Amino acid sequence: MARPRWIVPWSDSETKPTIYHCISRVVDRRLAFASEDKEKFRTFMRMTENFTGCRILAYCIMCNHFHLLIEIPPPPKDGISDELLLKRLGSLYSKSFVEGIAKELADARALNAQGHAKNGDAYVQLIHQRFTYRMHNLSEFMKTLLQRFTRWHNRERERSGNLWEETFKSVVVEDGIASKTIAAYIDLNPVRAGMIQDPAEYRWSSYGEAMGAVGKSTGAKARAGLVRAIMADKGYEPDARHWPGKISKAYRMLLLQEGQEKSTDEVTTDGQRKKKILKKGIDPTLAQTELDQLATARDVALGKILRHRIRYFTDGAIIGSRDFVNRFFETSRQHFSPNRKTGARRMRGHASPANDLLWTARDLRKHIHPEPSQNHSS
Repeated sequence: MARPRWIVPWSDSETKPTIYHCISRVVDRRLAFASEDKEKFRTFMRMTENFTGCRILAYCIMCNHFHLLIEIPPPPKDGISDELLLKRLGSLYSKSFVEGIAKELADARALNAQGHAKNGDAYVQLIHQRFTYRMHNLSEFMKTLLQRFTRWHNRERERSGNLWEETFKSVVVEDGIASKTIAAYIDLNPVRAGMIQDPAEYRWSSYGEAMGAVGKSTGAKARAGLVRAIMADKGYEPDARHWPGKISKAYRMLLLQEGQEKSTDEVTTDGQRKKKILKKGIDPTLAQTELDQLATARDVALGKILRHRIRYFTDGAIIGSRDFVNRFFETSRQHFSPNRKTGARRMRGHASPANDLLWTARDLRKHIHPEPSQNHSS
């Protein structure tokens, strides 16, 4: 599994979490995932999240690909304790395996008690290093998740070989406006694909999980992730208790802005036909009430772009404020042409309403304004 090309290069990544939008597709983009597969993928996703210490802020599992908005916190400054290590191992490994590691750690600590502190500490560090290199690391998160799901899927479907395209895509996302917008873009995938009308109806997404318990989930993890995606720049930690009230209403407002417009013929009482514009999936009265109460000029601008497939969100390298993108550019010159003088680029096509709010690091001149997707591959 290749490491992502775009990694935050400055020293803040050692002290502050970094957010990525990750996408991976099934080989040949065939429709491979039924309901059972999506449920299992989510299970593996949460297991890997708990093991690695990474945070899923938003997600959507489609029929031939998935989107993750994932936050990678730096490792704890004082390292991971034995207790935390064993707890994380329990998320991914069997009880007997964890008990075996616990015994190894106890034996190593016993060396210290016997006056062999140097050897005991070295033994403990080696045990930790067998697992901690896979924690707080985007590439290792994706590798663990995709490999474990592939083994399960191949066994269930009696197939062999790689399930995924060679590499996954990753885009660095600034917290605040950018992370909130990408979260909404992810949650609206099944609406753009025409699979459902209201994003709350799709159970294999962060918003669908947040709005209703699915399987064994209470929805708390999904709500906590969305709180972080929406409010990280305000210092909010991923805590589901912040979700009810203004945050959930403001996020739904952003999702309501997306509603795809379509025209239908309507027969009037006098027998005449006229075109009626419907807002897909949203009750017009409810939508207008919520928008009147919550809409801001900024969110209206962002909402306008979410009805379309925005290539910048998957291929733009980095999405954020102008200053954020320029900072990335200055510390990552090796990724760009030596003739290039500036970093931040305006987004074109259907993304242009977000100009001055969101910037990108890459110029994308082709396929920047496709029609709203009507298949399962948004």
